Amino acid sequence: MNEEKMDLIIKEADLVVSTPKSPHQFKMEKMDIAIKDGKIHQIGTLNKMESEKFWKAKGLTILPGLIDTQVHFREPGLEHKETIADGSRSAIAGGITGFFEMPNTSPPTLTAKAMANKVRIGKETSWCDFAFYIGAAEENTGCCGVKVFMGSSTGSLLVDRADSLKRVLQNTRRRVAVHCEDEPRLLERRPIAENAHGDVQKHEEWRDWESSLIATKRLLKLSKELNHPVHILHVSTKQEMELLQEEKTNDHRITVETTPQHLTLESPDCYLNLGTKSQMNPPIRDTHHRQALWRALKTGVVDVLGSDHAPHTLQEKSKTYPNTPSGMPGVQTTLPLMLNHIHKGHIHLFDIVRLLAVNPSLIWGIKNRGFLCPNKEASLTIVDLHKEKVIEDSWIESKCGWTPFHGQKNKGWPVATLLRGQFAMKDGELFKVASKAFEFEN
Repeated sequence: MNEEKMDLIIKEADLVVSTPKSPHQFKMEKMDIAIKDGKIHQIGTLNKMESEKFWKAKGLTILPGLIDTQVHFREPGLEHKETIADGSRSAIAGGITGFFEMPNTSPPTLTAKAMANKVRIGKETSWCDFAFYIGAAEENTGCCGVKVFMGSSTGSLLVDRADSLKRVLQNTRRRVAVHCEDEPRLLERRPIAENAHGDVQKHEEWRDWESSLIATKRLLKLSKELNHPVHILHVSTKQEMELLQEEKTNDHRITVETTPQHLTLESPDCYLNLGTKSQMNPPIRDTHHRQALWRALKTGVVDVLGSDHAPHTLQEKSKTYPNTPSGMPGVQTTLPLMLNHIHKGHIHLFDIVRLLAVNPSLIWGIKNRGFLCPNKEASLTIVDLHKEKVIEDSWIESKCGWTPFHGQKNKGWPVATLLRGQFAMKDGELFKVASKAFEFEN
């Protein structure tokens, strides 16, 4: 009997492998990977197996398809900044196979009807897999959870009262993702920004570490009281990480995100060199906070990395602070930045897989994702750990067309992105293949 022919076999790559039974016990093995009908069929030395296509990948490293769990793709209503099509192209170009998109669009995603519209747009235009947060308690297919802003940021969504936040937690089943900045403190300190005379360095002073810590403490208290899982977004302060390390010891309801830009940039240099391009909420902070984020990542306090991709046009960013919007593009640069941190000795490749593939799949219960093992989807991120390139604005697929990391020399680069065994990106060239909404276990 003839052996079944594969659709694609990738030969002699280095695979980062763990299993659902031992998700954080990683090993690197030089093996072949056989793909059939969009799934991983077999891993091993497959010299005798037949296939429609072969790809020799010696010297390259295969990771489970990476997922960015916090992006703002601006559609509907703000398409002059970004669209789901442009944002997802940017993801694919950067080695990201799927995204969770936030609800602060125009109008915001607050209803089942608005959610259904976003899922429709995703199915019609997205270049990679997707799910969408909703800004209220109603949920629908393709919904990964509920997003709450405790402090005002870009958009009109705001839940700044303890009783309102309590009602959100009481009336939702899924994990609630929260932007933790205390709105009363931000309002009290707003004159710092208004009297900044264009000095964007005042952004960090206005939205200080205490505004984040106050909100995070309030959220943790309610989470414990209501026994509800919460996901704390873009943690940026030393004080929060120290609190979270203590609170997470015996509380698995709490999960924590930080961003590549908070790990890479620091004040005052970023404000002096980049101006308002480095303005985001919560702000980029000084070296003491950045070093604390790295300690939290290495000790396991940080569960995921999210890019908080939040593009604005250069025209909008060129206004005078504080009349400038907060946010920067990031979905395409997340992986290159983190690969470069490997070579600086800040992080291990296994950590990247844990933070961007395994943990997103486990925390949100994404079906058939997160692992290189048989019967899982053959959605893969392939990198060259030794490739050296300069990050340039011209490489960015986002509609905004810029990155705060323009000109940075980088070691380590995404060379291919596969969705269910089909190349969506190979050697910098993009290909439109079928995408879908993520499916969830719970």
